Parts: sequence; structure tokens; C-alpha cells
Amino acid sequence: NPDHFTGSSSSGSGAALAAGLCPAALGTDTGGSIRIPAAMCGVTGLKPTYGLVSRHGVLALAPGLDTAGPMARSAQDCALLLQAIAGHDSQDPASANRPIPDYAAALTGDLRGLRIGVIRHFWTEDMTPNREAAAATEAALLALRARGATLSDVRLMPLMQYGDVRVILQEPEAFALFHTDLRSRIDFFGEDFLGRILPGCLVPGFAQVQASRLRRQMTAQMQQTLREVDVLVTIGPGPAPRFDATMTHGFLYGLWSDKPNITAPFSVTGLPTLSVCTGFSRLGLPLSMQIVGRAFDDATVLRVGDAYQRETDWHRRHPAVNADMAPDPIRLALPAPLEALDAASIVWVDRCLAQAGLKLSESHRHLVLAAAPRVLRMVDRLLTIDDPACEPAAVFHPAMQTGLAPD
Repeated sequence: NPDHFTGSSSSGSGAALAAGLCPAALGTDTGGSIRIPAAMCGVTGLKPTYGLVSRHGVLALAPGLDTAGPMARSAQDCALLLQAIAGHDSQDPASANRPIPDYAAALTGDLRGLRIGVIRHFWTEDMTPNREAAAATEAALLALRARGATLSDVRLMPLMQYGDVRVILQEPEAFALFHTDLRSRIDFFGEDFLGRILPGCLVPGFAQVQASRLRRQMTAQMQQTLREVDVLVTIGPGPAPRFDATMTHGFLYGLWSDKPNITAPFSVTGLPTLSVCTGFSRLGLPLSMQIVGRAFDDATVLRVGDAYQRETDWHRRHPAVNADMAPDPIRLALPAPLEALDAASIVWVDRCLAQAGLKLSESHRHLVLAAAPRVLRMVDRLLTIDDPACEPAAVFHPAMQTGLAPD
């Protein structure tokens, strides 16, 4: 349905796979850009463990979160593509030097003895899910149990906290990477991109450090949970919103949001996460779930996804594509009304822009003013960590490069 959103940065890969234009594709995922288009296009996409696949040659957005990975019709095809692209690369400073297993050999279809932790509170308490998506996720859990898995509910930090940490870390990093171009040729960028990047200059340094420290705590908690279970499962994105829906897609207003983000927890923690189709809405739009594993245990994640796809046939369904049909022009939603800002806040925004050396048109300045109240609320929601021993997640661990440490 061309009236609906195809996902985020790797949406071309997702749409091409759904249309049958290619058997496999590559995607990049900083905050969900493999999983979101895979979910909304009804295909399969793996965000690998951070450091498993080289990012050399990929245009960076936020290197502390950027990953590259496979997208395909099935978990089996993702395993074959991952086999070809995984491995250490000295040209990527985040590349981990670890042995690469035979991913296809792990796809036994048998989940007997596997312990699956269900992060149910993500969709029953922390967000208001689409009812059809929630029902499809519950049905998917039954399919996993039918394959022999043991399921139990687990609890993590509230979903909103992961999204706040991800944005507070990601957007200032992205702003810094593009700072020179933003100062010298800002008109080369699209409005949607500017709407997410420019507000990065508003995030104070103390908030970035607190977010990095909270990221370490989030990672530790998830690692502990994955000692008690073998994989985690939760709901995924979908169904895809219409292009003219307000604040449900894109980044102009959606990124700096007061709504929880279902893909953020596994971006922040760097864990391998597979998106698989769990059915279709009454309008024929794909639904999805996410399967999450221990660091560098991408093989088990693919094993679970493959077992689910042996039990169901959602991934085999192709949309009807009429090559002769010209799509209607896309009509984007009108921007949300600008929230009221007091005079002091407007002065603060303008001072941040001036300190960054940005000379913006009034329309570009409007993008920053629109995001400013959300930036402030996001910073206010961040937990203050009183323990001085809690170091930022960016502290280098040399064992990561030798494969001795799982974190």
C-alpha cells in the first residue's frame, strides 16, 4: 500500500525485498533502521551484535550505535548473508576480533530446552500498542512454545528510558559529525533530516554523560537477564502508519518524542535483534516481533527466528504488485503546532545555535524551536546516577577486541 510508510533509513531494502526485486539486501541500523523497514514491509531483518559486521565504507550517523546487517525474506537467508559479511575488519575501529560460527548450521528448527524471556511489559504497560500487533505477538509466543521453547516473563527498565538514552547519545554525536556541512551548506540537507539533527546542539554535556552512564546500567541489567534466559522476545514495530498520519513516523517530530520507542532498548545495549513478520492487520499491513540474544550469539537469534518461520508462513506471503499502477503523490502530514516557549527558552535556543556557528533561515530555526520543549523534557526524564563508580559506557574495554569479554 503506497499510502503507508515503508520504514526508516533502510526502507528501500525492505520495500525491494517485499516486492521480490532482490533475494537479499543490506541495511544499516542506528536506532531501528533495519528492524523498522523489515517490520513494516513484512520481511526479515537482523541488527547484528555491535562490532560483528564491519561498517567500513558506511556513511556514519552515530558511530557509537551504528550497525550494518542482513535483510532478506527469511531468517535462513539472513543467516547465509551474515556468513558472508561478518568478521573482523581492522578498518573499522569498533570491529570485534571473534571467531565466526556457521550460522546456517544453527538453524535446526528445534527449540527444545531453550529458555525465552518475554518482555511483555514493553507492550502491556509501557506503551499503547496496536491491538492487532499485540494479538499477533501473543500468537507468535504460542508458536515458539509449540517448537519446544520454555517461556517466562521478564522485566527490564521502562521502555521510555531506553528511547531517551538513545536519542540523547545519538543526536549530539550525529550533529558533531555533520557540523561542518551544517555550517557551510545546510541547504543540501532535507527538512526531515534537519529536524532531527539540528536539535542535537541543544543537548547539554551533563545529560550526554548521564545517558552514557545509564546505558552501562541498562547493558548490565540486560546481560544479567540473559544469564537467566537464552533469548528475549518482545513486540516489534507495525503496522505501518500512513504518510499523512501525525507524529507516527519519520524524524521531523517523531524522534524528539514523548512516546516510547520499541526498537531503542537493543540499539542502546548493542545486542543482536531479529525482526520477523507475525501476521497482517485487517488492512493487510505487516506486523512483527523482535527476537534478542546475548552479545555475539547471533546464531541463536537466527535459530529462533527460523524455527518460528518453520511453524508459520507469514514470511512467504508476497504483496500484489501492479507494475503499471502509478502511485498517488505522497501527502505528508502537516507539522504539529509549535509548542509555546517562554522568552528565556527562545534566548537559550538562539544562544546554542550561535555557539554552534549556525546561521539558520527562519524555517530551519523553526525546526529547532519545535524540538526544544521535547529536548528539555527528555533531559528532565533522565535519571541522575549518584554512584561515582558508574562509568560511562564509552569507557574502552580492551578485551572486547580479543573476544574475551561478552559485554
